Amino acid sequence: MTDKPSSPVKDKNYNLITVLQESLQHVWIMETYIADAEKQGDEELAEWFRKIQHNNHKAGEQGKELLQKRLKDENA
Repeated sequence: MTDKPSSPVKDKNYNLITVLQESLQHVWIMETYIADAEKQGDEELAEWFRKIQHNNHKAGEQGKELLQKRLKDENA
């Protein structure tokens, strides 16, 4: 197993921002996967991708709220 290098940025919000970006990117990526599954007539797979998309959207929204709160608290 390969160890990941330590974060290049030591800012306390770096990981939050990274996960937020990845979650929202996966929401967008799932659109392609859903369309591909539907084109192939695989509604079961399309529905599974929709669930993943929903979970990533929810995580993205929660991450945005958390980041907003943290930034507001830092500037208070």
